[in-house]
Amino acid sequence: MKTGLCSVTFRNRSIEEVVQLAKEAELEAIEWGGKGHVPHEDLKAAKRAARLTEEAGLVVSSYGSYYIAGSTEPFQGVLRTAQELNTKMIRIWAGDVGSDETDEAKFDMIVRDVKLNAHSAQNLGITLNFEYHSNTLTDTPESAIKLLEAINEPNVKLYWQLAESLSFGQRIASLPLLKPWLTNVHVFHWQDYHTRYTLEEGAKEWASYFEILSPSTSPEHFALLEFVKDNSPEQMKKDAEDLKQLLHHE
Repeated sequence: MKTGLCSVTFRNRSIEEVVQLAKEAELEAIEWGGKGHVPHEDLKAAKRAARLTEEAGLVVSSYGSYYIAGSTEPFQGVLRTAQELNTKMIRIWAGDVGSDETDEAKFDMIVRDVKLNAHSAQNLGITLNFEYHSNTLTDTPESAIKLLEAINEPNVKLYWQLAESLSFGQRIASLPLLKPWLTNVHVFHWQDYHTRYTLEEGAKEWASYFEILSPSTSPEHFALLEFVKDNSPEQMKKDAEDLKQLLHHE
């Protein structure tokens, strides 16, 4: 896997600053977020982010669009923005309600929406990748699999990150089940959004995750740093070194 940074990690910094930080950390890529840096249809921002990323010797791993599947927002604007970013991967959300609270009608609506958008994306060589996240239809391994099997499109995939509701053992057990769909990984170590730790403190756990993840991913997939302790640029650079060490061991 290649290494990268989610731009939302430093959502209050400029595009230029995010590029510089990623370059200083000797990462390989940036996932540009639709919250803050590159909003949907802001093609000027997308073009600038793509140009500065390339000039720094990096690539755009993906567009973290935050598009909510099943919403009324036209998806064509998300696709146009991804094209300007020069990326073939878009991250989306599997609705905005947890799987236990989603009725059959809403589930079917989300499936139809994603299938339609996947067909449009396929024509551009773009994959759609669900965020693996609470309060969505990918809030458990079982619900994520149910959704992906219902959609059944070759360019609809799944990111992976630490599921807050699962223990270390449960996360390990779930990975082989999710492997057929996995692409990028959001890398962080925390108790919750407000209580974050260094990646070094989670290195043993992450080594176990990557031992399972690495054979199922391709060299074109990315391990992307997110949720850095204290939102510190210096801590991000240290986490980047630890991430490279973890991947090197694999």
